[in-house]
Amino acid sequence: MLEEVSLGYGDLDIQSGLSFTIREGDVFIVMGGSGCGKSTVMRSLTGLVPPRKGRILYHGIDFWGLPPAERALRQRSFGVMYQSGALWSSMTLRENVALPLELYTDLSARQICDLASFKLSLVGLRGFDDFYPSEISGGMRKRVGVARAMSLDPEILFFDEPSAGLDPLSGRLLDDLMLELRDSLGTTMVVVTHDLASIFAVADDSVFLDPQAKTMLATGNPKTLRDHSEVETVRRFLNRGES
Repeated sequence: MLEEVSLGYGDLDIQSGLSFTIREGDVFIVMGGSGCGKSTVMRSLTGLVPPRKGRILYHGIDFWGLPPAERALRQRSFGVMYQSGALWSSMTLRENVALPLELYTDLSARQICDLASFKLSLVGLRGFDDFYPSEISGGMRKRVGVARAMSLDPEILFFDEPSAGLDPLSGRLLDDLMLELRDSLGTTMVVVTHDLASIFAVADDSVFLDPQAKTMLATGNPKTLRDHSEVETVRRFLNRGES
């Protein structure tokens, strides 16, 4: 839950007055045009950018009000899939997925290896353990990014522009994967995107950020906002410019 959150860098105000709730088990979309602050909101939710004002609450606890060590522990319950995939090119797919397990658990090498292989199988990459990122497609690299984000069994998965750089078919397959993981694991997902096809395919709820007003203009299911929002800017965005 966000309560009157304001964000910015230096003298630059990005967003203010953000108040919305992300329900457990939902796919929640942070959407809006370029430069509206979508990625900054995600960075604040994941512990990288502190809010200037307001509170971010997880299960009623003020995330940014925690001591740094406690906040770092809380971050272990987050998984993040970065826009670029951010895979280590010198590591195999299994080694990429295993890295968080090696850093943050006391599991044996055999257990880590087995668990990393299992996470890859969950995203449809069984048998690709020993491949390197350069040997697979862009869509497959995105899936590896999801597998690594899931390695510590997070409560919340964050996706930063997951369909960026993908062809429509690969993007649709990634959307399907997100829904499969939500339905099978019950994981809450927060997705930063402006891809309308993906928004309508996966979203349970959303918030719309506006770069001119520098605040949120609407929250709700994107299909409902597309058809019934009283805010013309929101309707135009969700109808590809047609109000």
